[in-house]
Amino acid sequence: MISLPSSFQLTFEDWKSDDTQQQAVLDDAKEELRAGYAAIIANNPDSEDVAFYDTDSGRSQSKKWIKSYTDKNVTVIGKLPVFDPKVTLQDDGTTASLGYCTNETEAYTKHRKTGKVEGNPKDMDPEVYYLVTLRKSSQGVWQNSSVRSERGECAK
Repeated sequence: MISLPSSFQLTFEDWKSDDTQQQAVLDDAKEELRAGYAAIIANNPDSEDVAFYDTDSGRSQSKKWIKSYTDKNVTVIGKLPVFDPKVTLQDDGTTASLGYCTNETEAYTKHRKTGKVEGNPKDMDPEVYYLVTLRKSSQGVWQNSSVRSERGECAK
């Protein structure tokens, strides 16, 4: 399991399934998300951990997301709950989609040099819905292929 410092708490609520294939998708997607935040915190857009959990197309998307933090010389702190996961497995057995939500109310960025902490503007919806497409690699790892997000589209 990829570890994160205590200054950033990424929690996964109800990321459990009785279906073993769905649970494998949830477990690998959880580690990919941990790897992404660990890369931001380590100021490392070329993280090998992220590469392990991403397809080539997913990797370029993740790198762009990580660099949206590292290029501004900021890290992440606070708490980010990840909740309401829904897995759909395709009939081919190698493709899945995963929808989930985050709540950024207590998640912040912190400038590495100045120490300035910033959160979302007060009028911005703190909940973000994500839809991830995953592909099963030849090693059996569910890798992120693409991610879309929409602020304010969570039902919780």
